[in-house]
Amino acid sequence: MAGHNKWSKIKHKKAATDAQKSKIFGKLVRLIQVEAKKSGGNVDSPGLKLAIEKANKANMPKDNIERAIKKASESNDQQEVLFEAYGPGGVGIIITGLTDNNNRTNQEVKYILSKNGGNLGSPGSVSWNFTQNKEREWVPNTTIEIEESDFETLERIVELLEEQEDVQDVYVNVS
Repeated sequence: MAGHNKWSKIKHKKAATDAQKSKIFGKLVRLIQVEAKKSGGNVDSPGLKLAIEKANKANMPKDNIERAIKKASESNDQQEVLFEAYGPGGVGIIITGLTDNNNRTNQEVKYILSKNGGNLGSPGSVSWNFTQNKEREWVPNTTIEIEESDFETLERIVELLEEQEDVQDVYVNVS
């Protein structure tokens, strides 16, 4: 019964939760860095304040937040990206992200969509059906209903997109 002790069980659970936290924290750090660069490090600016609030909601340590703001003032080539796409059943998808290489991110998103029955749209092709609220989240103006098989495919697309490290959020107009 070698390797079957209490610490082994705890170690594996901790590794899984730490990996999940790390992924979330990484996305939040990039968001904070972009907003800090825009505001010049002014923590009273609305965009940076909102990013810090998101980090606090995710229980991100204060040191990590301060380090991200400091690092942004040094040198960071992160830029915001917005992709508009169509999913299965004509579902509108808005994908927001932060990247240091727009071409790489564009190809990764396009690959995920094409492998799962979606396609990238041109700018404005989907965003007309969404409005952005105060928290900078995209809310659909109208929603559509899709079949169960299309819904499962859409869920898979959203999961794959959210696993990408450059993708921050994915919004769809499904009821």
